[in-house]
Amino acid sequence: MLHDVMTVESLGDHRLRVRFDDGTEGVVDVKQIVRFDGVFEPLRDQTFFAQVSVNPVLGTICWPNGTNLDSDVLYAVVAHRMEFEKGVPVLPRRPGAPTVTVEDVDRLSEDDL
Repeated sequence: MLHDVMTVESLGDHRLRVRFDDGTEGVVDVKQIVRFDGVFEPLRDQTFFAQVSVNPVLGTICWPNGTNLDSDVLYAVVAHRMEFEKGVPVLPRRPGAPTVTVEDVDRLSEDDL
């Protein structure tokens, strides 16, 4: 199910407080999910980063240069359904299984997860 972002607040240190249309709210550490290069490079500057706003048409957050983040990813992070390690999504795992990143997938079988 898609969830639209309703409010966003810059907290400093590349962190945002985000609230969704179903009332779910939490903090997203953007530096954990974005590498600040390419279209994201301007976000390195805290002053520019703080100019984040909600785009009601897209239902997500954006910056003045048009850069935006997928609301599904933001929701997954806030709802603790997705974690990141050094900017790379960490796949869900069964209790006691080793942490697996996207880069590991090609060499693992489903039983390893």
